Amino acid sequence: MQNKTQEFKEIYNKHRSKIYKLCFGYAGNADLAKDLLQDTFIKVWENLDKFRNESAISTWIYRIAVNTCLSYLRSEKNKPKDPLSDFILETKPEEINEKNQQVALLYKCINQLEENDRMIITMVLDEVEYLDIAQVFGISEGNLRVKIHRIKQKLTEIYNYHARL
Repeated sequence: MQNKTQEFKEIYNKHRSKIYKLCFGYAGNADLAKDLLQDTFIKVWENLDKFRNESAISTWIYRIAVNTCLSYLRSEKNKPKDPLSDFILETKPEEINEKNQQVALLYKCINQLEENDRMIITMVLDEVEYLDIAQVFGISEGNLRVKIHRIKQKLTEIYNYHARL
């Protein structure tokens, strides 16, 4: 048990920031991203003994995170929406500087992408190797490169539209 605990701590410390960014890309807000991060690492802990080393542990953790986020989003689609939530999420403090505004706009645009596109571009921004991303999604690396190109085109259109507003 001591070895598992130490191994988990090392895995958590190494991967938490990238998994948090991934969860934030799906969730769109910090509190929900933290919850999804926690859920992801609970599943990692519970299944650590079952990891078979058939892929990199980072790929395995990303798969868990993707599935956790997608499961959450599917469950949320079936819940009635609070009409104030969009207003509250779009309200920003006045002291946010220009760079933070651009980053916030980028994540707002990413949140408008389809679920898988959102996950792929978040992983690209986290500088995850293309081969690892392809493994997470069960596609070839060539297919992934085409998807990334198309996602970037969509994201550019969305970003330019919002930047003009």
